[in-house]
Amino acid sequence: MEELKFCQLCSSSLETKLLQGRFRRVCPACARVAYLDPMLVVVAVVLYRGEVLLIQRNVEPGIGAWALPGGHVERGESVEQAVEREVQEETGLTTKISSLIGLYSESENPVVIAAYVADFVDGEMNSESFEVQAVGFFSLEALPPLAFPRDRGIIVQGITG
Repeated sequence: MEELKFCQLCSSSLETKLLQGRFRRVCPACARVAYLDPMLVVVAVVLYRGEVLLIQRNVEPGIGAWALPGGHVERGESVEQAVEREVQEETGLTTKISSLIGLYSESENPVVIAAYVADFVDGEMNSESFEVQAVGFFSLEALPPLAFPRDRGIIVQGITG
């Protein structure tokens, strides 16, 4: 469990208690339960001429391996805006969301992934982001080593609809 030390409401030191069937961080002063929110991440399956856009990661986890472009949704932006922003930041390409592929999560992992199909609009491919080593398009039959095993299933689902 991620460890919070202080109450976000009154700043008292938190204690761990069994509550609602789980060990949770609870404030003994104001009784507030410190729920940890999941992190919302977006990824895009961008298809062009029968190939899918991938980025080679320059950060952990998965440094050196390939992944779908994407990242964290920032407070105040829609998930659709986040997808288009992340693709542009990581690849230099402008895209437009066409459909939702699905939502993905795993037990004991705080990350929830919203996967979308995005259409290429314009731009020049580049890897100027510190998070990205390289950018490329790959056929489904010739995908490079993927940083996240779930990406292959997302790609297949994005292609086949």
